[in-house]
Amino acid sequence: MNCIGIILNFEKPEAEMITKNIIKCLERHGKKVIVAGAEFFELRDDIPVCPGDDLAQVDCIIVLGGDGTLLNSARSFSVKGIPLFGVNLGQLGFLTEIELPDLNPALEKLISGDFFIEERMMLQATIVRQGKEIYSFFGLNDAVITKGAFARIIRLKTFINEEFVDVFPADGLLVSTPTGSTGYSLSAGGPLVAPNLELMIVTPICPHTLYSRPIVIDKHSIVRVEVQATQAEVMLTMDGQSGFQLEPFDHVVIQRAPFNAKFMKLNQRSFYEILRAKLKESGNSDV
Repeated sequence: MNCIGIILNFEKPEAEMITKNIIKCLERHGKKVIVAGAEFFELRDDIPVCPGDDLAQVDCIIVLGGDGTLLNSARSFSVKGIPLFGVNLGQLGFLTEIELPDLNPALEKLISGDFFIEERMMLQATIVRQGKEIYSFFGLNDAVITKGAFARIIRLKTFINEEFVDVFPADGLLVSTPTGSTGYSLSAGGPLVAPNLELMIVTPICPHTLYSRPIVIDKHSIVRVEVQATQAEVMLTMDGQSGFQLEPFDHVVIQRAPFNAKFMKLNQRSFYEILRAKLKESGNSDV
């Protein structure tokens, strides 16, 4: 691990100072550092800076921000097999590995190789329009088909492995990974799932029926959803960050991505410890 990238959320006021401190620490140990998008603040002339998220040459990436920054980084770099190490500068931080006060000892562990790689399954969503694939993208948490601004129910004809499941009259439908089970899926009534499992959760969003419930399916399954709404704006979003507007009778095919996200872990906190602390924290009105 000789070349380390840094991605930071520039909206976090402390991100610039933290980045400079990380650079000093890594350089003391002879590591090369490349910072993405650092044109937003001044660095030394000898610190390599790359435009946007172009960090293809690094061995790993330190991500400074919250879960949103880490989700965005996972979509960009998981296809290249680059492991990520998340430092929480946000609020909940389900995905990030450490909190800011633990940064210095964590860097020492990373430099000494005292970590392991944890892989998380990702999703691929493909839009099929009039029999042709027109767009495909990836997500770590979830793929969500949802209605737009108007309060109209949409009808979503849903198949799993080409077996008809139902036509859901609902606000939408989401397909989540275990990693995403603590996100939108949880709010929509889906189960909490340990992140080391490999499966998908299919959850109707506010279904206009009494019997619709989340369905847990295996990692090899393929979900196909036909949009039957003709008078409503319908969107497909991945991780709540990237989206595509759907048209009536578009088909959305959701399946496991051909690659996993890789996270550098220090084995400091268990999933259940994080769950207990973060869900309690999210219920605090001061957060």
